[in-house]
Amino acid sequence: MKRKIEDSIINFWKTKKNKALLLTGARQVGKTFIIRQCAKKYFRSFIEINFLENKDAQDLFLDFRNSKDILLRISALASQPMIEGETLIFFDEVQECKEIVTAIKFLVEEGSYQYILSGSLLGVELKDIRSMPVGYMDVLEMYPMDFAEFCQANGVSDKVLNTLKDCYEKVQPVDTLVHEKMMELFRLYLIVGGMPDAVRIYLETNNLQEVVNIQKNINILYRKDIAKYDPDNKLYLEDIFELIPSELNSKNKRFILKNLNENFKFSRYEHSFLWLRDAGVALPVFCASEPRVPLLLSKATNLFKLFLADVGLLAAMYMNGLQIKILKREKDINFGAIYENAVAQELKCHGFDLYYFSSKKQGELDFLIEYEGNVLPIEVKSGKDYTRHNALNHILNQEIYEIDQAIVFCNENVRKEGKVFYYPVYMVGFLKKEELEEELIYKPDLSILM
Repeated sequence: MKRKIEDSIINFWKTKKNKALLLTGARQVGKTFIIRQCAKKYFRSFIEINFLENKDAQDLFLDFRNSKDILLRISALASQPMIEGETLIFFDEVQECKEIVTAIKFLVEEGSYQYILSGSLLGVELKDIRSMPVGYMDVLEMYPMDFAEFCQANGVSDKVLNTLKDCYEKVQPVDTLVHEKMMELFRLYLIVGGMPDAVRIYLETNNLQEVVNIQKNINILYRKDIAKYDPDNKLYLEDIFELIPSELNSKNKRFILKNLNENFKFSRYEHSFLWLRDAGVALPVFCASEPRVPLLLSKATNLFKLFLADVGLLAAMYMNGLQIKILKREKDINFGAIYENAVAQELKCHGFDLYYFSSKKQGELDFLIEYEGNVLPIEVKSGKDYTRHNALNHILNQEIYEIDQAIVFCNENVRKEGKVFYYPVYMVGFLKKEELEEELIYKPDLSILM
């Protein structure tokens, strides 16, 4: 299964030989697998050291004198030759050996080999790692498979995907038959999701029950992590995790704190929500009180929606039979939560910070993002009344906000009406964040001051 992050990893090795790379992400998103795959393509020699499976490996970084001392210890554990300039050393499950954070600086400075690190719960266990070792390590975050990767895994050709992207950019309708098949594939993605193991078992068997079994096992792993973490402080972690599906299924999808505890105070238990975010389990979408750039300035930390990091895991947490109802498009079920979760995770993995807007006078918008220097409102519609969006119309008509376009992701084909672009929901992945140039060189003319 092709993953887009492969290109980012290999490009890192080509361009930043004087740095280590830390690959973060939730459990079971495929970090270890992708590192092994990329290493085979790029390095002559690959050494993997797993700190969870090999307890002796944790002693590598105890009382070391210098980098040569560490490398000597690594060579004693290595099953492959250590070839200068052509060997990648992979430290896995690094949450079990936090001394690696200090040691990696010396290894990078020594310069004989390249290094990559990964593990579970790194956002929680090593959350200060982004500030150290400064200049010696970059961080790359990995997410579940997005919809384009899911399409490719199911055999959709690059030609079809490029044609769809062309329709998106030119605001042209997709061929009717292609559109119907893409919607069918999107509904399948709502069930299978993007966890590589779930996708793999679907491709091998086409058995959705086996997919659900895989997803339930992953959810059990998440619950075990939650149970192990800080059990004495009773942070409501498990309660919050279990409530996500029902809260998303409520009318406004907002997380209601009183559903946890009548006397719940967000300031006291904010750490619980941050843990779920840092562990890669949940995606919080905070309320912005005004649709203005920068959205961060109007962020309300105690008002938020909480989505799961993978839509397939969310579907597996709902009642039995939901999968068949999605495929049959039954009308007695609220698909809004599932659609919004898919859109949230797609936008997040493409680099957008997520907000929503809510006002008693103006109504509520599903998402707000910053796009090309402006606020872009996004509505997600799972039903036939996709052209009804009073809050969106109200915001677009407010001159003070200066919003000149909005997007409605729905089941229907591409079209534009006034300021509103209607796109089929499977096109959400074509909305990409602007990438800044790595070098931004500017030199003012100061001759008048000299």
